[in-house]
Amino acid sequence: MHLKRDVGIVAGCLMTIAVSLAVVAGEDTTGEAESVWRPLFDGGTLGEWHPTEFGGGDPPEVVDGAIRITPGADLNGVTWSGEFPRSDYEIALEARRVDGHDFFCGLTFPVGDECGTLILGGWGGALTGISCIDGRDAGDNETTDTMVFEAGRWYDVRVKVTRTRIECRVDGQVIIDQDIEGRRISVRSEVAPSQPLGIATYATTGEARAIRWRPLP
Repeated sequence: MHLKRDVGIVAGCLMTIAVSLAVVAGEDTTGEAESVWRPLFDGGTLGEWHPTEFGGGDPPEVVDGAIRITPGADLNGVTWSGEFPRSDYEIALEARRVDGHDFFCGLTFPVGDECGTLILGGWGGALTGISCIDGRDAGDNETTDTMVFEAGRWYDVRVKVTRTRIECRVDGQVIIDQDIEGRRISVRSEVAPSQPLGIATYATTGEARAIRWRPLP
């Protein structure tokens, strides 16, 4: 039991080191090198991530170098309690669905004075989009789309936020490129406890690792 936990911690730490070394060496899957990535998760402890107060379910924990979020009454997740920018940044993580058929990654992130949520695998397992734009959620606005997500597979997730745009990528492919000038960005009321930065699942077990961010010029 202890050996498995220790191996997971070492794996998570090695992953964080590898990400940092790759950036220093000038390697980046998006072809950009604006600034050095700053880790938000060490692979061994939750650190400044705390269980989100959704109610119900077991608290998330670190398993084999990843944050594992099991199903709650409906939602379950973690919320970041440390400092984080409101704009002009990029956040990245690897996420996967372990079990279940709804969203395994509901990434809530700051957008100026408000917040939005990137949904991956919602509404039956395939829907992607941002909640909410002008009051319309991920299933009913111009960012709404579908994508096949394989259980057990890790997906590289990137979100860029500037004062005028939100760009989201999965495995290097742009899935959302949304102009937000003059638009109202918000989160669904159920997800409000994830603000300003959080990761949630819905009736699904999901995992997240290699969580990091960097400022944009």
